[in-house]
Amino acid sequence: MAKPLPTLQSRRAPLASPKAQLDRLKRLPLSTFDDALERSELWPLRPTKIDVLQINVGKLCNQTCRHCHVDAGPDRREAMTRETMRLCLRALEHSEIPTVDITGGAPELNPDFRWLVEQCRKLGRHVIDRCNLTIIETPSHADLPEFFARHEVEVVCSLPHYRQLGTDAQRGDGVHRKSVSAMKKLNAVGYGAGNGLRLVLVTNPVGAFLPASQASLEAEWKRELLRAHGIRFDALFTITNMPISRYLEWLVESENFEQYMENLVSAFNPGAAAGVMCRNTLSVGWDGSLYDCDFNQMLDMTVSSGAPQHIGDFDLFELEARDIRVDRHCFGCTAGAGSSCGGATAD
Repeated sequence: MAKPLPTLQSRRAPLASPKAQLDRLKRLPLSTFDDALERSELWPLRPTKIDVLQINVGKLCNQTCRHCHVDAGPDRREAMTRETMRLCLRALEHSEIPTVDITGGAPELNPDFRWLVEQCRKLGRHVIDRCNLTIIETPSHADLPEFFARHEVEVVCSLPHYRQLGTDAQRGDGVHRKSVSAMKKLNAVGYGAGNGLRLVLVTNPVGAFLPASQASLEAEWKRELLRAHGIRFDALFTITNMPISRYLEWLVESENFEQYMENLVSAFNPGAAAGVMCRNTLSVGWDGSLYDCDFNQMLDMTVSSGAPQHIGDFDLFELEARDIRVDRHCFGCTAGAGSSCGGATAD
């Protein structure tokens, strides 16, 4: 696998700054997201019920993908401590939030990742791991398939395309081969067989366009991965590339930025807006700060003032009563069929 690219932060690139990213988006002569919500009678946007506690355990990753909204990579050292994880567990104990969604970076690189999974399962919570697949191919994490199966973890794996060219173009040479090998290992311990060990693939476009139909792509991917590699999986999620961080830099450098944003704004779907993930998900940063979603987290947009700002001050009633903070990047979640950590949000 090719040597990972340096992150925006390590290059001290201008768009490493969340403020610079938001300023770039705000300068466009386009409709604001607030206006779009008002026209759809969704302003102010508020939570429905918090069903998912999404915990970002750090930005360290063994890959540096061109589209990454986290700007994760091998040179990032932010990591959630066990003390902060205990505060997350305390919040779960004082609520009935059924699902814990663990993400990163490569979340498995946090030294307390396995401990966190075990503790969440002891509390009876459904656990999702956001896996980049290639981490399974590293010697120190070769046991992950067995660990996941033992604790009945739902594994949601990112894969740009079932073909080598698309995946390697976005993630680096050799990533497709390693990803195929990792999926086979997950299949070998029971994932993708319809027996409760759920294997989900997540794809985002390799370029400056919206995803195709999730249902049609899922059928195509299931057919082609089975035919070419004997791989089975349960579902495919399509996610729109968010115009922030490294993908924003790519849009600007490739001169696709203005057109891509125009496409997102013109494709705004009120049905997708009504189902955005920030309405049923609470995002926890590696330092315990609280956000409406993982994208807002990367833009340093903590939950609205008046609501608890840290997981140590968790109050479910106050958090479910808050206004959700939005900005122009939110058009990425509401274009076409919509986009969330659970895939499309509308027909």
